Amino acid sequence: MEAIGAHDVTIIIRGVKRPALAKRYAASARPAHEVVLSHLLERIDGYAASREEYALVIADEVQEQAAHRADLTRYRVSGTGGYRSRKLTRIVDTLHFAPSHASRLVQAVDLVTFLYQRLDRPGVDPREVAANERPWSLVASRCYHCWCWDPLARLP
Repeated sequence: MEAIGAHDVTIIIRGVKRPALAKRYAASARPAHEVVLSHLLERIDGYAASREEYALVIADEVQEQAAHRADLTRYRVSGTGGYRSRKLTRIVDTLHFAPSHASRLVQAVDLVTFLYQRLDRPGVDPREVAANERPWSLVASRCYHCWCWDPLARLP
C-alpha cells in the first residue's frame, strides 16, 4: 500500500451489495459484475473527461469478457443506463483483461479492493478496523471515488 500511495495514481472503486441487488431487482437483476463494471466505467470516463484525458482500461480476467467488450461498445453509442447514464467518450480502444498473477498493476488493484472491502464491513472488531485503517491511510488521499452501492438503502 505504501508503494501504491507513493505514486501519482487515482483510485476509483465501485461495488454493489449482491444480496440487496438480487432482492431489489428480483426477476430483472443484471449480474452484479455487469452492474459494477458499468458504474466503474461511468466514473472512469467522467474522471478522464474532467482532466481532458483519455483512459485505457485493463481489468482482471473474468468470465464473459466478450460480453463486457460488447457492453462498452453499446455504452459508447447509447449510454450506460441507470440514473447516471453516460455515453462513454473517454475510454480508448476496448476493455483489456489480464491475469492478476502476470500484472503488478492488476495485483495492486486487487490489494486496494481487498482492503476497501475489509473496511466496508459493519460490526467488525475495533482492533481489526484499526489494523486495516493504517494501510488504507497510505492510499486514501489517492481516492477520487470509492463507494459500494446498497440497492436497498434509502438515500438522504
